[in-house]
Amino acid sequence: MNSFGRIFRVHIFGESHGESVGMVIDGCPAGLALSAEDLLPDLERRKGGKQKGTTPRQEADYPFFKSGLFNGKTTGAPITILFENNNTRSGDYEKQRSFPRPGHADWVAHQKYGGNEDFRGGGHFSARLTTGLVAAGAIAKKLMSAVNIQAAVTEIGGETDLEKGLQKAIDAKDSVGGIVTCTVDGLPVGLGEPFFDSVESQIAHIAFAIPAVKGIEFGSGFAAATMYGSQHNDAIIDNTGKTATNHAGGIVGGITNGNQLVYRLAIKPTASTPKEQFSLNWETGQQENFSIKGRHDLCVALRAPVIVEAATAVALIDLMLLHQQIKPVVG
Repeated sequence: MNSFGRIFRVHIFGESHGESVGMVIDGCPAGLALSAEDLLPDLERRKGGKQKGTTPRQEADYPFFKSGLFNGKTTGAPITILFENNNTRSGDYEKQRSFPRPGHADWVAHQKYGGNEDFRGGGHFSARLTTGLVAAGAIAKKLMSAVNIQAAVTEIGGETDLEKGLQKAIDAKDSVGGIVTCTVDGLPVGLGEPFFDSVESQIAHIAFAIPAVKGIEFGSGFAAATMYGSQHNDAIIDNTGKTATNHAGGIVGGITNGNQLVYRLAIKPTASTPKEQFSLNWETGQQENFSIKGRHDLCVALRAPVIVEAATAVALIDLMLLHQQIKPVVG
């Protein structure tokens, strides 16, 4: 339901306009030196209002540790991290309650929970909850410091010129989607299992928990369907497993092969667009014109890279712990 992982297990909680959002992390090894300051750089990257096209909503996003730390180190017990919600404008959502937003979870949440859902700011479906995921990712990164995870926006609205793609959406007074590319260097050979516990399976599982993700591809991805086998095959250069090309994206048979792990995510346009739409008013039962008011990201892909890095780190640290690739922390 709201949990992921087998050894490094994370549990996400909260609502966008509730008192707080946060994360419980179980299975983090004891003895890791950890403080709020270790999480702040990635949390700062996730914030809105830092660049054109992101929401103006500003939250402090300071992590409050409620359990799992003692004398500046992890204890081995579950780590609970809270983030307060202080800058909310719930009235924006009361005004447009009659219109379940097309492309958002408003309608399905209403059906699933019988009208008991917290609809303010998207409630439990909001990207606000990724704050806790970023915190968990920062801890996972610290546990596997030899592994380097980097993600970046590589397209907006089909344009590799990101400014051009964003400006087109601004001119259209509409939202826009994008592509995020993630690379991982320094992984050992042999992570993952065939079939259900492949590295692709685990990364894809948690990646689709990131709001607005609609597609994923590893290595050459869908382009592989247009290639011959001799083109797609990655020739092995030496006994370390290094390959001449990397169409596989660093994973073969569900298992890491020591080359760079590469994958891409398709991020859909923000459902909350200011452009006028024609959709259901569930109070009248009729379709009507309406537009979304409030503070929303024009392009959610802009804030996604650090979230993608965090999700990747959580999936990989769980695999590394399962394969005993993380040595016990010595205090």
